Amino acid sequence: MSVVERTEELGLAEPAVRTKLRRGPKWFVEAGWRHVVAIAACVFALFPIAYVVSAAFNADQSLGGSSLIPRHVTLENFRAIFRTTQPAGSEFLPAHYARWFLNSMLIAGGTAILTVLLGALAAYAFSRFRFKGRRIGLLALLLIQMFPQLLAVVAIYLIVLRVGDIFPVIGLNKPTALILVYLGGAMGVNTWLMKGFFDTIPNELDESARVDGATPMQIFWGVVLPLAAPVLAVVGLFSFVFTVNEFIIASVLLSTRSKLPLTVGMRGYIDQQYGQHWGPFTAGVLIASVPAIALFAFLQRFIVSGLTQGSVKG
Repeated sequence: MSVVERTEELGLAEPAVRTKLRRGPKWFVEAGWRHVVAIAACVFALFPIAYVVSAAFNADQSLGGSSLIPRHVTLENFRAIFRTTQPAGSEFLPAHYARWFLNSMLIAGGTAILTVLLGALAAYAFSRFRFKGRRIGLLALLLIQMFPQLLAVVAIYLIVLRVGDIFPVIGLNKPTALILVYLGGAMGVNTWLMKGFFDTIPNELDESARVDGATPMQIFWGVVLPLAAPVLAVVGLFSFVFTVNEFIIASVLLSTRSKLPLTVGMRGYIDQQYGQHWGPFTAGVLIASVPAIALFAFLQRFIVSGLTQGSVKG
């Protein structure tokens, strides 16, 4: 045994010597490798974002020849996406970015609000009431989530086409029809998530309010919903982000250029064989990410509790 180890055993080593010993190979085996993995994961996650930011401020329209640090920094890409006309002789179609952005925010916002409202009503019924078909209904919602929505694209198209003949407001090429389709696809998992959270809210609160003369609807709005704010925030955030990112169903149900959301409309920047406009595309992506980031930052204090508290029944 060395002198340093002997003094460490006797508690006579200086604090600096103890720190040096703890930061040796033993420290790396116990905790150091976790720092390495965390740093590698951060680099892996941030590299695509850094590349998109670089391309948005790069004057070069090609991604293949651009570097992570742009050689010619410009704001022309951000100005280009808001132009309504293109230079003479340009084969590129006129841009409607501002309109697409507004469409996406309206569709995503409406879907998120209605998903939270309808999901909370369904989850409250499944959590607090006992009725015939309750168990079968819960299992049906769970089994439906096993099948991806992509499998039902043809059926969704035909249903919207036929329903539009009777109710034109929810027919093809109508944003309201797209919102209804999104609601149907998101109700199952969101209802299960909110039901698990509602189960953690003590029933004694409902009974106390009922003794004071409150109706079930008053209990729902005045007692349960305020306590369920974390899970409502999580469901609203997930629904908003999913709707903003969705492409396939939106491209099937919407066709008019001025009614397209961002995901479908901005495809026109990069779908030309030898005329891709990667600069304006990445600039538009950066601007489109601002609402989701802002909403995430505003609701972040609810996210952890909303995801974990409903996983077990307290």
